[in-house]
Amino acid sequence: MKKIFDIQRKFRFTVYVLLAVSIGLTGLSGYVFTLSLKLSDQSRQKIYVLDNGKSLLVALREDITENRDAEARDHVKRFHELFFTLEPDKQYIENNVREALYLADRTAMEQYQSFKENNVYNQVIASDISMTVMTDSIKLDFSSYPYRFQYFGKQKIVRTSNITIRNLQTTGQLRNISRTDHNPHGFLIEGWRITDNTDLETIKRKSF
Repeated sequence: MKKIFDIQRKFRFTVYVLLAVSIGLTGLSGYVFTLSLKLSDQSRQKIYVLDNGKSLLVALREDITENRDAEARDHVKRFHELFFTLEPDKQYIENNVREALYLADRTAMEQYQSFKENNVYNQVIASDISMTVMTDSIKLDFSSYPYRFQYFGKQKIVRTSNITIRNLQTTGQLRNISRTDHNPHGFLIEGWRITDNTDLETIKRKSF
């Protein structure tokens, strides 16, 4: 009988302890929730100011705009590097062009088809030609949308017998799109066309 009484007493004690812990945890959760709401409300009422007197939000927007300009330039530069960097390797050419076409609309595809029809890629492979692009400058106009750009650069065409430096100027516009793995800057080149691609000089290579 005494054992049964001890067991009941221990059971009641355990129940009381669990009940007390539950009440304590409930109270603590309520306190934390109330405190978080209060802190959240206080944070909304605060205005963070930089040294130049502008709010933090305005400053962040300006930083995003400045970074967008850099992203636009890199997008245009990357596209031209991919599209015009060629080696006498069919797989290399196809990989480069495929990556470039993710960055532009059908106007780039039309230029690619034109190069194919004129046997540009076959000549590169058959004659062991290497082509690289050197960017001189990129002009961007963010005053209107879509953003217009002008690309200025040079092509270096290395053949077995000579090296040709060719002028490369293009124009087009940039439209904002969603960022993807293939298009991390979130721009799409539209209305792209080559405005100048004439030879500047040809240098004969020494034979060994």
